[in-house]
Amino acid sequence: MTEALDTSSRLLTILADIGARDVLDIGCGHGALARTLRRAGYTVTGIDPAPEAVAAARMAVPEGRFVQGGAEALPFATASFDACIFLNSLHHVPVPLMQAALREALRVLRPGGELMIVEPVAEGAFFEVMRPVEDETEIRHAAIRAIDALLAARVAIGPAPVTYERPTPMADLEAFIASLARVDPARRALAEAQRETLGRLFAAHVSVGPKGPELIQPLRLWRLRAAKP
Repeated sequence: MTEALDTSSRLLTILADIGARDVLDIGCGHGALARTLRRAGYTVTGIDPAPEAVAAARMAVPEGRFVQGGAEALPFATASFDACIFLNSLHHVPVPLMQAALREALRVLRPGGELMIVEPVAEGAFFEVMRPVEDETEIRHAAIRAIDALLAARVAIGPAPVTYERPTPMADLEAFIASLARVDPARRALAEAQRETLGRLFAAHVSVGPKGPELIQPLRLWRLRAAKP
């Protein structure tokens, strides 16, 4: 593991290093990353396949541009952005479309631009407590395989990824279930049906950090550039 920097700090440092101005947030969700990017002075475009997510992002970041669409067919011209970011979103792309999504991100980058991918690893305290509700082991592995295949095909190049830990403050089991439901409301019923199991897992994996009880999730960050023909 590397030094304790949060994900936003890591991404903002990279964007500053490459002199980025226009950033594409792929799988923007409700606009949390887009809001951070706008506050830092970047021009932000977000895309998400869910219309309700796009509507929420527009409300959260009125200065941004948000469109509904899939990562596998980005509705943007070639060389439109200085940077593209998948933040915890590549594993939500259907597995057969992951390669197309990555190639599309490279296509819309300007020369010298970077594709940043942050993916949760299928391990760690948060993952272990979540697993009975939604086991993402295979889909997370599939996302990593898609990146590895892109690099193996020399479509993209980049340094070895960095793995780091994200501590998520989590006061108790109720807070954990609420956090799952915020991502997908359908998870609440699944969690309630397994409350006893989740309670045992939460007690076994929770740790105490500077802000109180927390669950640790390892994340992996890739920095990729399009390989020269």
